[in-house]
Amino acid sequence: MLRALDPCPPVRSAAGTAGTLEPMEEVAAPVDGVAGARTWWARPGLEVREGRLTIAGRDAETLARTHGTPLYAHDHERVAEQARALDGALAAAGVEPRVRLALKAQREPALLAFLRRAAPFVGIDACSPGEVDWALRHGWASGEISYTGTNLSDRDLDRLLPTGVHLNVDLLTQLDRVGRRAPGSRVGIRVNPRIGASKAGGGETFYAGERPTKFGIFAEQLDDALAIASRHDLRIDTVHFHVGDGYLTEGLGEFEESVHRAAAIARTLVAAGHPVAEVNTGGGLGVPESAKDRPLDLARWAGICAAHLGDLGVAVGTEPGDFLVKEAAVHLAEVVTVERRDGVRFVGLDTGWNVMGEHFVYGAALDLVLCRDVLAPAADPVTISGNINEGDDLFAEDHPFPEVAEGDIVAALHVGSYNGAMTSLHCLREAAGCVSFDDRV
Repeated sequence: MLRALDPCPPVRSAAGTAGTLEPMEEVAAPVDGVAGARTWWARPGLEVREGRLTIAGRDAETLARTHGTPLYAHDHERVAEQARALDGALAAAGVEPRVRLALKAQREPALLAFLRRAAPFVGIDACSPGEVDWALRHGWASGEISYTGTNLSDRDLDRLLPTGVHLNVDLLTQLDRVGRRAPGSRVGIRVNPRIGASKAGGGETFYAGERPTKFGIFAEQLDDALAIASRHDLRIDTVHFHVGDGYLTEGLGEFEESVHRAAAIARTLVAAGHPVAEVNTGGGLGVPESAKDRPLDLARWAGICAAHLGDLGVAVGTEPGDFLVKEAAVHLAEVVTVERRDGVRFVGLDTGWNVMGEHFVYGAALDLVLCRDVLAPAADPVTISGNINEGDDLFAEDHPFPEVAEGDIVAALHVGSYNGAMTSLHCLREAAGCVSFDDRV
């Protein structure tokens, strides 16, 4: 029977399943030279012990053998660490924080249950009626859920309005649609500050920049938005903007300009009599993806928010996916093919892009390691391919990799966001299994 499209169906049982596995004696991963560069990602919860990869203190290869592959292994504490860091940075900067998880990035039930216990201040950012239903089903109250979607239909509103969740709408026509269906209500508007913040720089993202995108009301459309709100007696209480795409400290200049522009819009709304209580800065906060990357300077990021928004007396919202959950999961797969073809070494895995799609949809970097010997020297480059019957199901090409044999376990690191949650049944390949840990041993 095919597994349901739960993003990460549990194997055997949920959190803590593998707690009976013997923890390994801890041996610190090298931090200098070539070995240190290759384990740049090492941290508590993702370590190299006796040369082997461990996840939350458990041996990765043993997890794969015990639970089967393909498998996601989650270190829940990493999510709580990131959530506390965000919340604490905003609070230290002197503004009221509102941290939400972008549910489209990760909706695994055991992780959500852990968040409710360990970081109850974390709300939910939803972008579809189905995500609102999912959040309500997994323990969030309607007041803890912020909905920011696009191209809302009347059918969407039929499902959303009775829940009482807060809506942010992103186009003038959408604002008018909500006004016709729910006159006299409170609503947020998503604005487009015409600048984006990304790791690559340049001020352009899929969400905001000089070229028009599908998202957000422009500053020059604000008078029209105010007229629509007046016509339907709508009170605009939130200014939302999302400009980010994996930005780190180098992107904070562009982020600051977007906050500056959004703050000006918020002041215009306040002057027009609207009770703006929150400025939601969206998501897009990044995490390091290579040895040369450095973590986002959270104190500076929060300071930017406080400098431009503090005098408005508003709460500052943030709703990342990557920053909260990307580092919290590892995908484990078994090598089923090793074969040379016209001089190219192909390594085939028992997983495919249907269950690990971020690399293919967003071009995200993948760090692939051999679980039994993380520090093994690289042999000739490989092409690492998946089991989907499509020619572009390739996780890496011309990629330095150790000698590897059928039956070995390969790990893809930092795949906790936009992977399991994007699972499809293409080729009727099933969803990956999932094992989760609330503790580290």
